Amino acid sequence: MSGLKLPARLRTDGARAAWVSMSPALRAESAQVLAAAGREVRLSARELTDFDSSALSLLLSAARQCTEQGVSLKLDDAPQKLRELARVYGVAELLWPPAAA
Repeated sequence: MSGLKLPARLRTDGARAAWVSMSPALRAESAQVLAAAGREVRLSARELTDFDSSALSLLLSAARQCTEQGVSLKLDDAPQKLRELARVYGVAELLWPPAAA
């Protein structure tokens, strides 16, 4: 698993700074994954405890960036409240696609 992690706090007031630091890390991780013939960049949400809807925006941007680089984003250990927030906003399937049949 990669060393990419979401911070413990991800709210509107810190989302821009979080993206500024996360975007280059995602690019680098994507390049490493592709070089190793992988297809998934893994991002841990284990430490995420304080968040609002800006966390969803950041995650959707991360997923889009990964897709543009030819890999998919796999979000690990997401808190149930984050999953519920994504469901309410109608973006859960974009962050956690249903398993292929």
